[in-house]
Amino acid sequence: MHEEEIGALVVDSAIKVHSALAPGLLESAYRACLAHELEMRGLDVSQEKPLPIR
Repeated sequence: MHEEEIGALVVDSAIKVHSALAPGLLESAYRACLAHELEMRGLDVSQEKPLPIR
Protein backbone atom coordinates (compact mmCIF):
# COMPACT_ATOMS: atom_id res chain seq x y z
CA MET A 1 0.00 0.00 0.00
CA HIS A 2 1.34 3.44 -0.94
CA GLU A 3 1.61 6.37 1.45
CA GLU A 4 -1.17 8.21 -0.38
CA GLU A 5 -3.53 5.26 0.11
CA ILE A 6 -2.68 5.01 3.80
CA GLY A 7 -3.17 8.75 4.23
CA ALA A 8 -6.56 8.59 2.52
CA LEU A 9 -7.63 5.70 4.79
CA VAL A 10 -6.55 7.61 7.90
CA VAL A 11 -8.37 10.80 6.91
CA ASP A 12 -11.51 8.93 5.88
CA SER A 13 -11.46 6.93 9.11
CA ALA A 14 -11.00 10.06 11.22
CA ILE A 15 -13.94 11.76 9.52
CA LYS A 16 -16.09 8.66 10.00
CA VAL A 17 -15.23 8.42 13.71
CA HIS A 18 -15.80 12.14 14.31
CA SER A 19 -19.13 12.04 12.49
CA ALA A 20 -20.29 9.01 14.46
CA LEU A 21 -19.21 10.25 17.88
CA ALA A 22 -19.70 14.02 17.45
CA PRO A 23 -17.61 16.53 19.38
CA GLY A 24 -17.30 16.66 23.14
CA LEU A 25 -15.76 13.34 24.16
CA LEU A 26 -12.36 12.76 25.67
CA GLU A 27 -9.41 12.32 23.33
CA SER A 28 -8.98 8.74 24.56
CA ALA A 29 -12.43 7.80 23.21
CA TYR A 30 -11.61 9.14 19.74
CA ARG A 31 -8.18 7.48 19.82
CA ALA A 32 -9.61 4.06 20.68
CA CYS A 33 -12.36 4.31 18.07
CA LEU A 34 -9.95 5.53 15.38
CA ALA A 35 -7.56 2.68 16.14
CA HIS A 36 -10.42 0.21 15.87
CA GLU A 37 -11.61 1.73 12.58
CA LEU A 38 -8.10 1.60 11.11
CA GLU A 39 -7.66 -2.02 12.19
CA MET A 40 -10.99 -2.89 10.56
CA ARG A 41 -9.58 -1.41 7.34
CA GLY A 42 -6.55 -3.68 7.52
CA LEU A 43 -3.93 -1.35 8.97
CA ASP A 44 -1.55 -2.34 11.76
CA VAL A 45 -2.10 0.16 14.59
CA SER A 46 -0.12 0.89 17.73
CA GLN A 47 -0.96 3.58 20.25
CA GLU A 48 0.93 5.66 22.80
CA LYS A 49 4.37 4.56 21.66
CA PRO A 50 7.18 5.98 23.81
CA LEU A 51 9.61 8.21 21.97
CA PRO A 52 13.11 9.03 23.21
CA ILE A 53 13.81 12.69 23.92
CA ARG A 54 17.30 13.89 23.15
